[in-house]
Amino acid sequence: MQYRTIARGVATALLFASLAACSQDKTSTAMANGPHWVGTWGASPMAPSEGGIFGKTPSIDNATIRQVVHISAGGDQVRILVSNTFGKKDLKIGAAHVAVQDEDARIKPDTDHVITFSGDPSFTVPAGAVALSDPVPMTVAAFSNLAISLYFPDQTGPATNHGVGLQTGYISEPGDHTKDTDLSNTQQIQSRLFLSGVEVAAAPATKTIVAFGDSITDGAASTPNKNHRWPDYLADRLADSTNKTPFTVIDEGISGNRVLHDVAGPNALARFERDVLSWPNGSYVIVLEGINDIGFPAIKNANFGDAINTAPVTAGEIIAGYRQMIARAHARGLKIIGATLTPFQGATYYSDNGEKIREAVNKWIRESGHFDGVIDFDAAMRDPNDPTKMRADYQSGDWLHPKDVGYEAMAKSIDLSLFK
Repeated sequence: MQYRTIARGVATALLFASLAACSQDKTSTAMANGPHWVGTWGASPMAPSEGGIFGKTPSIDNATIRQVVHISAGGDQVRILVSNTFGKKDLKIGAAHVAVQDEDARIKPDTDHVITFSGDPSFTVPAGAVALSDPVPMTVAAFSNLAISLYFPDQTGPATNHGVGLQTGYISEPGDHTKDTDLSNTQQIQSRLFLSGVEVAAAPATKTIVAFGDSITDGAASTPNKNHRWPDYLADRLADSTNKTPFTVIDEGISGNRVLHDVAGPNALARFERDVLSWPNGSYVIVLEGINDIGFPAIKNANFGDAINTAPVTAGEIIAGYRQMIARAHARGLKIIGATLTPFQGATYYSDNGEKIREAVNKWIRESGHFDGVIDFDAAMRDPNDPTKMRADYQSGDWLHPKDVGYEAMAKSIDLSLFK
């Protein structure tokens, strides 16, 4: 079954208090009557790569990129986030469109809409910045595929990107092809370029779950174009459950990411504000990260283009990182759920010492009570005859990443009552 994420000095003080209360009342009313924006898809921005497992990040010059996103919540308005976070120069967007995907690079023409930024169809995103589009009045269904087309008239320089897209994207021949029904003579890509988020104006009761982690959350080794990451399966389960609260699930995994040190993408503590806390109307965050902190010190180099950070860590240091995320989530009113680290014996960077650290970290996640809830992915994925290893029928071949059926098993193991 497929599972469908508030004398004069006193008088003055009273006057200002009254004015503030009126202002708050008006603001609260405006917020209550305005759209309930939630993230419905995300891809955490990364710096350009020179090679390695992510390949060389392309530059775009006088071409259109059409990227397909699988959204987990529907709504009657759409807006997008374009990221120039790691750009070395300003990024000019010449035109942008959004439509429902038909097949491959083809869109359904009657669903095509122009995207504007600050009222203009073109916009320049400063280096290091992001751009949030204006709302597009467009009704979209949950679990539909949107095709977002961005035209870049000038040389962009190496793109702010997301290395493991697991969805085919298309770079056009020269020119603005944002409104074309189909793209021909395209270069196909499997990474995300510049596009980092999609939001929808959803039902007011909609709750947002951010899945935050490394490659296992990113869906590495799952089938491209199938949306078989565990956050995808979780979104399906929530939609199919008897719980009538609508959910959206946003995947903010980065393959190769660490809690405490930069490797692939900024470390988890550095990107927590951007990738978790900045989403509107956030409700929950699930944290599954730390296996790379444990594993990378066991190897001297890896195919990540640049030399990876192999700084060793202790279980206590990883736990201290978790406690930072817990405090920051709670300060923003989010509940934070800890997920145990999955087995990794047989993986390239496995070590007996690393296994001891993993077990100590998992024990803290389960027993400390610091997280608002626990998802025991370790228990769901381990071989009952050898708990240091992932079940053979769940692993993808590298004994670290699950394959599709393994990701589905992870999602099935989640107690949905955590999100009530």
